[in-house]
Amino acid sequence: MNRKWMRLDNAALIFPAIRSSRWVNTFRLSVDLTETVDPALLQQAVEDLMPRFPSLYVRLGRGIFWYFLEQVRTVPKVRPEYAFPLTHMSAKEQRTCCFRVLYHENRIAVEFFHVLTDGSGGLVYLKTLTSRYLELKYGINVTPEKGVLDFKETPKDWELEDAFQKTSGKYAMSRKEANAYHLSGTLDASGERHIITGIVSTKRLVEEAKSLGTTVTGFLSALMLEALAEMQASHVKEKNFKPVKITVPINLRKILETDTLRNFTLALNIGVDPRLKTYTVPELCREYNSQMALEMTKEKMAARVAANVNLQRLMGIRLVPLSLKNIIMRGVYNSVGEKKGCINISNLGRVELPEEMQPYVERIDFVIGVQFSYPNNCSVASYGDVTCINMIRNIHETEIERRFFTRLVKRGIPVLIEEGTEDPGEA
Repeated sequence: MNRKWMRLDNAALIFPAIRSSRWVNTFRLSVDLTETVDPALLQQAVEDLMPRFPSLYVRLGRGIFWYFLEQVRTVPKVRPEYAFPLTHMSAKEQRTCCFRVLYHENRIAVEFFHVLTDGSGGLVYLKTLTSRYLELKYGINVTPEKGVLDFKETPKDWELEDAFQKTSGKYAMSRKEANAYHLSGTLDASGERHIITGIVSTKRLVEEAKSLGTTVTGFLSALMLEALAEMQASHVKEKNFKPVKITVPINLRKILETDTLRNFTLALNIGVDPRLKTYTVPELCREYNSQMALEMTKEKMAARVAANVNLQRLMGIRLVPLSLKNIIMRGVYNSVGEKKGCINISNLGRVELPEEMQPYVERIDFVIGVQFSYPNNCSVASYGDVTCINMIRNIHETEIERRFFTRLVKRGIPVLIEEGTEDPGEA
């Protein structure tokens, strides 16, 4: 494989085409340490990891027919947190490097343009970066396990592959489904995005989910579905009701057997039609379980992958100039892309670290930006007994956050609330 440049993976193709001065599909992973971050040592760690992660240390280039990723020649400079999480990543910055490393007090954060990887791939980088930083600062030796890579190893070819191309099924599954209820509100005129973080006990979440016979993601999705149905009932006439659905990104690595560090996620829309009945939380948990069980098979996921890959492989599409491709993809995404769900719930799950790192790490956060048309999004990560539920929005109203977190409290799960604002940045 040519390590100097690479094609965008199948999931990444859409992101450069629909980016704008107000929206770039980025996400953030951060770790809170027990002591203040040393910027010089963090910079050294970033430099040490450059040969190990050639698919991340790249810039976005533009060709005649497609965008491409080209390895950068200089190591990205770590920066102090200069604004708020997920400050706009301009096209100019993407032409320099498609991720940034930030620090503030005891926090190390990495923000990725989604062309590079997904949350699972990004977490491998954050873990490995943190482990190298801790080795430099404290003189410890961290065992390369639980998602921490040996930075001295040569990258494996399968880490850099476009797994969508490799695992695409023989037949493509139809992507037709009913449009969902759409959240709306008063857009912030300044373009700011606001973050509310609910911090809860991982143990209590797991206990409650088990009592309802589902996973933590299933439990949180059930609460969100109930809140969405209640919101729709309070804002929309019953005759105009639409299904309420949670968009759940699915990590395909275990299902389709690959450990690529690039994007390898597909989204499922899980939900119910409130016109049929008023669903209770236990019923919503059962709906989540049954719909997931029906869809989460190797064969169906391969068929869903094929639906995307087959379009990319069409000769007619491949030969269309990039400027025209952008217009077509933006139009299709505007008309279809985000109309099938109401809000994302992206859960990284319980993050595990090698034993040597554990005394130095207090908390891990995952924040995904608002989508192209979704005004709200939700992302979750757990470390130890601390689960951080980050809800981001670009509207003034906090109704969905209030309804959702209130439901957690009513089920006996205390929620500590933190609030912040994301600076929109410059075009």
